[in-house]
Amino acid sequence: MIVTVILGLAAAALLGVGFVAQQHAAYAEPLKDMLRVRLLLDLVRKPLWLSGIGAMICGQILGALALQRADVSRVEPLFATNLIFALAVAASVYREPLGGREWLGAVLVSGGVAAFLVFGQPYGGRVPSSVSVVWLAMLVILVLAAGLVLAAVRVELPAKAMLLAAAAGTLFGVQDVLTRDSLVRLNMPGHGPGALVMTWQPYTLFVIALLGILLNQSAFDAAPLRISLPAMTAAEPVIGIVLGVAILGERLRVDPVALAGEVAGLMALVAGIIMLGRSPFLAKTEQGSYRRPDRT
Repeated sequence: MIVTVILGLAAAALLGVGFVAQQHAAYAEPLKDMLRVRLLLDLVRKPLWLSGIGAMICGQILGALALQRADVSRVEPLFATNLIFALAVAASVYREPLGGREWLGAVLVSGGVAAFLVFGQPYGGRVPSSVSVVWLAMLVILVLAAGLVLAAVRVELPAKAMLLAAAAGTLFGVQDVLTRDSLVRLNMPGHGPGALVMTWQPYTLFVIALLGILLNQSAFDAAPLRISLPAMTAAEPVIGIVLGVAILGERLRVDPVALAGEVAGLMALVAGIIMLGRSPFLAKTEQGSYRRPDRT
């Protein structure tokens, strides 16, 4: 379990660093490119964005190693700490001390993660058949993500950024479950790479990952991290845990004390994410030396 925690936190650190770099690059792109492949084609020519993507990929690799060792419900809360690392990077870059809001948010996030893991004690899990009815739960979540994107088209920029970020976080939660399923399937007796490529999960994982990147870069293009990142960070663990239970058969303790602790932990986690997301350090692209270019 200690190794899993270390891998999960290291993954979160790299994700946080990557998100800061990506947002600095994406925020300079024209708004008309949101939700278009052109946005990614423009960003791929920016070294800063590529470095952010590189950090994110390394984080996802470490996250995959954590998911290989433990259930989604154990690992997802650890990923949510990426906002703490993003905040630390932003504070370091702008050389300003963290305030009481940031420290309280960090305590709530870390304490929420610890409470959920201690009280929930996730266990179990299985690899369902590729044609099992349980995969309909993933379809429901994908419809939810599509609804968030459609709603984002009709609202102003701050709300648009939050909705797109929530949709991206939703897809990342699906991605985590598909990653766990593929890795477990890969290591099952009688299975292997040959058997894995004959299933639909790896290909769906690739498509979901690409769509998630497009959505989160569009959210970064629309608004600063303090608006876009919290929604994504909160959505991913919630969706991942829900699908881990619904699809992979993971279990949490449900006695009254454990259930109260799990709910309190998740509430503290979300509250801390929101509090950290409102930190002025995550809005320096509006306030600091970085000047926002023409957005037409």
